[in-house]
Amino acid sequence: MVTSERFDRHAKYLRLLSEHFPTQQAVFTEIINLQAILNLPKGTEHFMSDLHGEYEAFMHILNNCSGVVREHVDEIFGNDLSDQEKADLCTLIYYPHEKIALAHDAHRDSPTWYKAMLDELIAVARRLSSRYTRSKVRKAIPHEYAYIIDELLHTHPDENNYRVRYHERIIDSILETGSTEDFISSLAELIKRLAVDHIHLVGDIFDRGGGAAKIMDRLLLCTHQRLDIQWGNHDVVWMGAAAGSPICICTVLKTTLAYHNHGMLEDCYGINLRHLLARARLVRRSNLSRGRAHHAAHEGGERAALQAGGANYPAPPGIRYGGPPPFGEHRP
Repeated sequence: MVTSERFDRHAKYLRLLSEHFPTQQAVFTEIINLQAILNLPKGTEHFMSDLHGEYEAFMHILNNCSGVVREHVDEIFGNDLSDQEKADLCTLIYYPHEKIALAHDAHRDSPTWYKAMLDELIAVARRLSSRYTRSKVRKAIPHEYAYIIDELLHTHPDENNYRVRYHERIIDSILETGSTEDFISSLAELIKRLAVDHIHLVGDIFDRGGGAAKIMDRLLLCTHQRLDIQWGNHDVVWMGAAAGSPICICTVLKTTLAYHNHGMLEDCYGINLRHLLARARLVRRSNLSRGRAHHAAHEGGERAALQAGGANYPAPPGIRYGGPPPFGEHRP
C-alpha cells in the first residue's frame, strides 16, 4: 500500500516534469546544465532599504551598485590605469550620456578616447559575463546591439588573429557610423545588469520624498535581475490610503504637506488638492477671526503647510491631529 502511494506521488511529479522535458535528451540537457551552473560563482545580491521616496539617491545607488562596479574595475585593471582613469571609467558606466557630454565640453571626445573607452568597457563586460551562462548573458544584453555585443564578448585570439581583426573592425565601424554614444550606453547598461544579480528592497519605498512613483516605475524595468520587495510601515500606510482608509489618507496628506511634496499627489496620482486648499484657507480665516493666529503659527511639528501663490496655509485640524474627531477619540 505504501509502495503504491509512493509510486502514485512520483508519477504525478513525473507527469508535471514531462510537460517541460518531454524526451530523455531534454532531461539530460537540463541535468548537465544545472550541474555545471553549480560551479559558477554566486551572483552578487544588492540590499537597499529606507528609500523614503528619494529617487535621485536611489538611482545613484542603483547605478554604482554600491561600489561593486568599482571593485571589478580595480580587479581588472589594477595598476594598468591610474586611480583617476579608473574613476572616469566608473563614471562612464554609471552615467554614460552625462560623462560623454563632459568629455565633449572638455574637447576630449576624440576617436582615440572613444576607442580606449570601448576597449575598457568591453573588458569589464567580458569579465562580468564569465560569471554567468551564455544564455543568461544573452538575455541581459540590450536588444539594440545584442548581436554586436555578443560577438565582442566572445572574441578571443586565434592562431591567425582572424578573430582579433574581426573585433577591431567592429570597433572601427562603430566609430565610423557615429553610433558610439548609444553603443557605450548599451555596454554600460549591460555591465550594471551583470554586476548585480539579485536586488532586495527591504522596506519603505514611500515616505517623505517626492519620487516614490518614479522609483516604482524604475523597478518595473529591472526585468533582467531578480527582485524582491519587503514592504515597510510607510509603504503599508500608502497602500492603506490607496485602499481608502481615512486614517491612512490623513497620514499621507500630513506627511506630503509637511515636506512640501504634495505636488506628487497631483502629478503622479491625479489627486486634486484644490478642495483641501480651500478648506485650509477657510480654517485660517476662522482662526484669525477668533484671535488664534498666534497659536496656529506655533504648533511646531504638528503643523502642516500648503504652499500656493507664495502663501502658507495651515492644514485643517482633522489632518493635524490624526483625522476627524472619531479618530482623535481613539488616539487622543
